[in-house]
Amino acid sequence: MPSEQSFDVKLEIGHVLFIDIVGYSQLLITQQSEQIDTLRKIVRGTAQFEAAEAEGKLLRLPTGDGGALVFRNNPEAPVLCALEISKELKNHPELHVRMGIHSGPVNEVLDLNEQSNIAGAGINMAQRVMDCGDAGHILLSKHVAEDLEHYPRWRPYLHSLGECEVKHGARIDVVNLHNHEVGNPKPPKKLLAIQHRRARTRWGAIVTALLLLSAIVAAFIIISKKSARSILAVPEKSIAVLPFENLSDDKSNAYFAEGIQDQILTKLAGIADLKVISRTSTAKYQSKPEDLKSVSQQLGVANVVEGTVQRATDTVRINVQLIDARSDSHLWAKTYDRDIKDVFAVESEVSQEIAAFKQSCRLTRRTLSPLPQQRTRRLTIFS
Repeated sequence: MPSEQSFDVKLEIGHVLFIDIVGYSQLLITQQSEQIDTLRKIVRGTAQFEAAEAEGKLLRLPTGDGGALVFRNNPEAPVLCALEISKELKNHPELHVRMGIHSGPVNEVLDLNEQSNIAGAGINMAQRVMDCGDAGHILLSKHVAEDLEHYPRWRPYLHSLGECEVKHGARIDVVNLHNHEVGNPKPPKKLLAIQHRRARTRWGAIVTALLLLSAIVAAFIIISKKSARSILAVPEKSIAVLPFENLSDDKSNAYFAEGIQDQILTKLAGIADLKVISRTSTAKYQSKPEDLKSVSQQLGVANVVEGTVQRATDTVRINVQLIDARSDSHLWAKTYDRDIKDVFAVESEVSQEIAAFKQSCRLTRRTLSPLPQQRTRRLTIFS
């Protein structure tokens, strides 16, 4: 019989490795038994498992499709154990396993059968970290990664993934552990889905701001008049919008740049007496071409709009330039640095600038050219 003291909650810090077989519920019963048996042998055969068990510093929690190992001897133990498991899994391609690691409070409890069990925030967090991954992933909580990064040997393994949304809308920072031999270097599908969903919900706000921004360019081109004779025999009221360059590290954000070009083209195409070159004709050119005069002559336009888009986490920078392609001189330029959540703030600012341009458009085109220090206004977000 257990003593009364065994019911007392005694918290301690446990270093938890949570393991799960991906797609377990879709397997046949015989396949489930085979894969669980194989996984159990792999785990029990690791040096970290044997050492911790020999010292009496290991707790085990079966979960049906995997389990949790709580190491009480060394914070590196679950990470080393995960690496051993990952290497051995290469010999079992039929076994798809993901793992999550966290260090936190745990305590031993008795279940309804009066069998020893494990509970605590450390167990729960390790499972949530694991749930963010796919087959082959070894994910760490930010807390564990911060402890490991103090040791040079672990730094090449650590790759931050950012926030992952888990149960009840909570968000946790996760880090991917991998190199060329172990782990899964691909971003988890759950994180990609979250990023795409956020991008779709906020894209409408960015498009609104960019439409207003394109109105400035369109108004300036229509109202202004160039007094000097044109270098090239092209219409004065003609313009081409070159593809915007995506400067983001994540190349999947290229649709931001494409969307900006499309919206500006759509706005300019609705202006009477303005020759606008189609996107098909400008597709072969890149933003900031080396020979802008040749591009102008090939497209038959006097003015060119070019720009860049850069997104880092929840921040976006949009840079737009209006250039007289015949003389390769800047007519107008502006850079917006914004938190993507506050992109609606651009709308008010752009509206004020439109009004200012309407008044200044009474002057000659040369007078309208902005001073260099007025072209851009940069924050320190990307510096």
